[in-house]
Amino acid sequence: MGIFGLFSSQDDKRKEEVRTGARAPDRSERRQCWDARDSFYRCLDKHDVIDSLSGTGKKTADKHCAQEDAAFQDNCATAWVTYFKKYRVAEYQKKKTLERLQQEGANKVGLQGSGDLPGGPGGSTVR
Repeated sequence: MGIFGLFSSQDDKRKEEVRTGARAPDRSERRQCWDARDSFYRCLDKHDVIDSLSGTGKKTADKHCAQEDAAFQDNCATAWVTYFKKYRVAEYQKKKTLERLQQEGANKVGLQGSGDLPGGPGGSTVR
């Protein structure tokens, strides 16, 4: 086995350990993961897909973003891939909920520095 074969198999082994969660990714591996995630997200955005895990979103993602998804899965821990895909859906739902509340006239409430709350600065504790 030549020197390149040795490095290649060690690199492949490490990459597989990171992907399965057996080894924590280093800084450059995290950057590769995030770059692959961002590329996948850009493809999903291009095809108006929010949820790539189920339904028509999954079908569209499988059809149009398979290459980006494969790179995402190859460069990230499996648990991270699932987390990021679910996080995308949750963030979208959060954004839509906030937009709906603002349209309904809801006001933002800031709790930081509020002295009117029980137990807070200047407030009394209810017992």
